[in-house]
Amino acid sequence: MAKLSVNVNKIATIRNARGGDVPNVVQVAKDCERFGAEGITIHPRPDERHITTKDVYDLDKVVTTEYNIEGYPDERFMRLVEETRPTQATLVPDGPDVLTSNAGWDTVKYKDMLTEICSQLAEWGVRSAIFVDTNPSNINGAKEVGVDRIELYTGPYADHYEEDKDAAIKDYISAAKLAHDLGLGINAGHDLSLLNLAFFKQSIPNLAEVSIGHALIADALYLGLETTIKKYLELLK
Repeated sequence: MAKLSVNVNKIATIRNARGGDVPNVVQVAKDCERFGAEGITIHPRPDERHITTKDVYDLDKVVTTEYNIEGYPDERFMRLVEETRPTQATLVPDGPDVLTSNAGWDTVKYKDMLTEICSQLAEWGVRSAIFVDTNPSNINGAKEVGVDRIELYTGPYADHYEEDKDAAIKDYISAAKLAHDLGLGINAGHDLSLLNLAFFKQSIPNLAEVSIGHALIADALYLGLETTIKKYLELLK
């Protein structure tokens, strides 16, 4: 069974829209774990438009499952990781002006930088993951930089799922097989939902973890957080 890591960015977005501390990000994270989530994911962007620096440290004190901090590996991000030592650091290539992560790394072009960062994460005892597309060269490149896992960017899969799910999943199956053959762990994330998650999980062997935020929180507005998490967990069995 692949693990479900709940991305709580959207909870922070709602809180920040009004100010104050409602909804409380720490309490929601604790509740997600209580309802069965096996991880908490955050993306502390420099502009703090959702997760703040304070949130990073506050969550570090309470998360009892897997704590996954994702972001562009600049000096600020690496300092946060060094000081909290999360279970996993997921490296994404987007800068501070990007609305949401929407592309994978060119692991060949950025080989030297990523190699240095993954080595540093290993020294800190933090599992490393790199956001990648299904291009075989980028997956082979991920192996070369010494990362522990890849996170498959599933935006294109979600975009084309309803028109032709078999075509949408084809490249992901090949990418996952290659990654597994190279000894890389396999995560996935971006626009996975109650609609498309089960087929993805059934099609991708050796899937270790999915990180889901936007769709899950949107579903929770109608179904409630506990029911929603249980529905996602059921699809991952």
